[in-house]
Amino acid sequence: MVALRGKEIDAFLARPDSGRPIILLYGPDAGLVRERADALLASAVDDPNDPFSLVRLDGDELSAEPSRLVDEAMTVPLFGGRRAIRVRAGSRSFAGGIDTLAEMPLKDCRIVIEAGELRPESPLRKACERAKTAVAIACYPDGERDLARLIDEEFRSSNLRIASDARAVLTALLGGDRQASRNELRKLALYAHGKGEVSIEDVMAVVADASELKLDPIVDGAFAGRPDLVESEFAKAMIAGTYPGVIISAAQRQAAWLHKSALAVAEGTPVSTLLESGYPRVHFSRKGAVEAALRNFSAARLVAIIEQLATAALDMRKQASLASAIAQRTLLSIAANAKRRG
Repeated sequence: MVALRGKEIDAFLARPDSGRPIILLYGPDAGLVRERADALLASAVDDPNDPFSLVRLDGDELSAEPSRLVDEAMTVPLFGGRRAIRVRAGSRSFAGGIDTLAEMPLKDCRIVIEAGELRPESPLRKACERAKTAVAIACYPDGERDLARLIDEEFRSSNLRIASDARAVLTALLGGDRQASRNELRKLALYAHGKGEVSIEDVMAVVADASELKLDPIVDGAFAGRPDLVESEFAKAMIAGTYPGVIISAAQRQAAWLHKSALAVAEGTPVSTLLESGYPRVHFSRKGAVEAALRNFSAARLVAIIEQLATAALDMRKQASLASAIAQRTLLSIAANAKRRG
C-alpha cells in the first residue's frame, strides 16, 4: 500500500518520484488539495497554460469511459515535451482506468487527481493505494505546526515579523482551508507592509472572515442562550460550505471580547459605552444579543467558555471528520449554559 504520511509527503512533493506518476490528492482541506496539485503540475510540464501539455478531465465524465484516461496518458504530444493530466474527481468512480494505467509504462506524463474526502474503501483510493505506480496523499486541515510554518513562510517573504500575542490570535483564526489561510496572510502582510512587525491590532483589523455577518447569528445565539437559533443557523452555514473551524474562531473572538467587557462592567463601565466604543464595534442589529450575553455570563464563567472553545478547536484539528459535530455540540453547550446566568 502506497499512502504517504508526514515527512514522506514533504519529501515526495519536493522531488516527485518519476516511478509513481499517478498521484491522488484527497481530503477535507480543498485549498491544500489545490495548492499541492498546482505545484505538482507546474513541475510536470513546461507550460501549464498550454492545453496540449496540460489536459483537464472531469472524473464523473471519465466514469462512463475510463479508457479515455488511458488514451490521454498514452498520447504522445505532437511537438514533443512533457505532459500532464489534471482530473477533478466527482461522485462517480473511474477506478478502472487507474487499474489499467497501473500496468502500463508512462513516459513523461504525470496524472494528478484531486478529490474530496475519501473513505478507505473508496474504489479510487483503493486503486491508487494498491498500484505500484501511484501514490495517495491525504490533505487534512493544518495543525499548529503547519500553521506556524505557513505564517513564517508568508511573512518572511514580506520581510515582516509577528508579535507573539498576534501570532497566538492569528493561529486561532486560521486553518480549515490552506488557500483561505494563505489569502488571509497575504492580505495581512499587505496591510502591515513597511511596519516591520505585525501587531495584534493588525490581525484583528484584517483577518475578518470569522466576523462575517452570516456567522453573527450563530455566535450571538450561543452567548444569548438561543440553542434553537444556533441549530438553524449552523445548519445553513454547513449547507453553504462554511468550515466549522471558522465559526469556532468567531466564537473565540466574541468570548475574549465579552470577557474583557464583563471585567469593565464589573468596574463600573456602562454597557452602552462598551457597545459604542469597544473593539470590535458592535453593529446596531447585534446590540440586543450582546447585552443578553453580558447579562448571562460573568467574567469567571467566560474564562471557562474560552477554555472550552480552545479545546474544541484542538479537537477539530485532531479529528477533522468530526469537526462539524464538535463545533455544533460546543456552541449548543454554551447556549444551554447561558440560561443558568451568573
